[in-house]
Amino acid sequence: MLIRISLFLAILLGLAVTGLNFSMVKEKITTLQTNLKTETEAHQKFEAQYNQTRSDLEKTNAVLKATQETLKATEEEKTKALADAAAQTKRADKLNEDLTKTRKERDDAQAELAAYKATGLSAQQAANANKEIKRLQTTVASMDTENKILLQKLKKTENELAIYTNPEKPVELPANLKGKVLVADPKWNFVVLNVGEDNGVLKYGELLVNRNGRLVAKVRVSNVEKDRSVANVVPGWQLGELMEGDLVIPAHPAS
Repeated sequence: MLIRISLFLAILLGLAVTGLNFSMVKEKITTLQTNLKTETEAHQKFEAQYNQTRSDLEKTNAVLKATQETLKATEEEKTKALADAAAQTKRADKLNEDLTKTRKERDDAQAELAAYKATGLSAQQAANANKEIKRLQTTVASMDTENKILLQKLKKTENELAIYTNPEKPVELPANLKGKVLVADPKWNFVVLNVGEDNGVLKYGELLVNRNGRLVAKVRVSNVEKDRSVANVVPGWQLGELMEGDLVIPAHPAS
């Protein structure tokens, strides 16, 4: 009987220990599952942040590459503008030197003709001298015209160079420049003007548009041709509707 009781107690004790072990194992499994879930969520969050950071880095690298290419192109344009300005200046100096020389030859010929007349030259001699003076005058006039064209080109090159070296400085236009609006396009906010390169208009120059003494808008030149130009309305400077016949004057006249 005692053996049976002891055996029964041993069985009960074994069942209690088994139940306790099962409870502890279950608790550990639950803890492990919770830790696994937490680690999984943290890993997924890290992976998402990593992918986002990688995507942002790729975008930044793309922007940096584009910026470097733009900077390289700007430097090349600046170098070309400097070379063009130097060439135009050299040619202008040469032309001025030739012009001075031709004018001196003309003046010398005129003085010589006066001397011939004072000493009683023959008609043939006077005619020859007069012909030479006219030839020199024609040469001087031609060189004056060429010099004017060259100075226009030099001014244009200097203006393009200034855009790179000092973009904040406004482009100055001749103080006596006056023009009219030939065409006005309200949809695209641009106008065609009856003044161009021959009148001293430069690209990016700004003009005030007025009608009957009232300011209508300010426009900036975007394209220049020989006798006309195209300008766009400066944002925030349209105070009224642009119309054909409106007058324009420089916003920044040269002193």
